[in-house]
Amino acid sequence: MPAFHWGDKIRKFFQAPSTMPALVQHPILQQSFAVIDREFGPHNFSPDAYAITRRVIHSTADFEYKRLIDFSETAIAQGIAALQQRCPIVVDVTMVRQGVLGMVNRTFQNPVLTAVTAVDAAEPGLTRTETGLLHCWEQAPEALYVIGNAPTALLALCDRLSTSPQRPALVVGAPVGFIAVEEAKGRLAELDVPQIRVEGRKGGSPVAAAILNALLVLAWERL
Repeated sequence: MPAFHWGDKIRKFFQAPSTMPALVQHPILQQSFAVIDREFGPHNFSPDAYAITRRVIHSTADFEYKRLIDFSETAIAQGIAALQQRCPIVVDVTMVRQGVLGMVNRTFQNPVLTAVTAVDAAEPGLTRTETGLLHCWEQAPEALYVIGNAPTALLALCDRLSTSPQRPALVVGAPVGFIAVEEAKGRLAELDVPQIRVEGRKGGSPVAAAILNALLVLAWERL
């Protein structure tokens, strides 16, 4: 199958209007953010990093994410720019896809590829999500990669990144669990790639979706 290159092919057809309609937030969401703001306490987050972390806490009711989320230096800026240019988004599982589609459709309508449904079956020795992730990499290596469930998919992505000159726009590494999770996040941390990473065993599809949704809001508000 030939490589699937988006880049300028999509971007040249996308011209944002000078004034974008505001993203109306539900009153309960606004009230929840106000509670988080009161309880968050001292921090050193930039305004953008705080907005992302706050949305994760809203999705989990867990303030421990204050110390678990790590942002590489250019991650937020590069993620915002890629979303505004309608860069493809690759997610590992259907739960992440469902968690972001609403905001994607309200904003830039980026193509969303789902690793676990990208192939009919796993290759020998691999999980289906791992196999699908590698398939998506062949189609869109420049995409935003959002991993919220499968550490095998993140490990597969790290393997490709360790040998390929191609780089994704951003990697969100937030798989959850006990087996290979911390190993996968450790591998990602060693790579020179824009990344937002959730340390330790915590994470999950709601966390990964919250990170991307927060980035979409930031990207939309910057136009």
